Amino acid sequence: MIETEYANPQIVTVFLAMLPVMELRGAIPFGLAQGLPFWEVLLLAFVGNMIPVPFIMLFIRRLLRMLYDLPMLGQIVLKIEHKVHLRGKMVNRYKFFGLLLLVAIPAPGTGAWTAALVATYLNIRIKYAFSIIALGVFISGVIVSWISYSAIKLL
Repeated sequence: MIETEYANPQIVTVFLAMLPVMELRGAIPFGLAQGLPFWEVLLLAFVGNMIPVPFIMLFIRRLLRMLYDLPMLGQIVLKIEHKVHLRGKMVNRYKFFGLLLLVAIPAPGTGAWTAALVATYLNIRIKYAFSIIALGVFISGVIVSWISYSAIKLL
């Protein structure tokens, strides 16, 4: 358990869930390891994971355009766009379930950040995409919480 006068485990859990790649897959094990209750951790991680989604969907195109024009960063933007394009094929094919599975399966390269990028790339309406992403984040959160809680109980 991290115990310092500066690190509130609830705030750290929310912050970790907001980070790309980490998302709730890292925030939930952290919160449970800190001794926070199961449902509190699930709620904190869910909220933290959803905070960046509308901002990504509203501003990512402008940000990528700005980065594309900068030396060395243009290549990174092209790689991001290529990965989003590949994920977009699955979402385009399966529509609702494609986007839902992209978030709900807690695996590398999936999650709310990726789904928000794909939804923006495919011009899916923000309200529609946000609700699907929220459902996927909840499902993923339940899966990760259950696995993490079970692992912590075994220790």
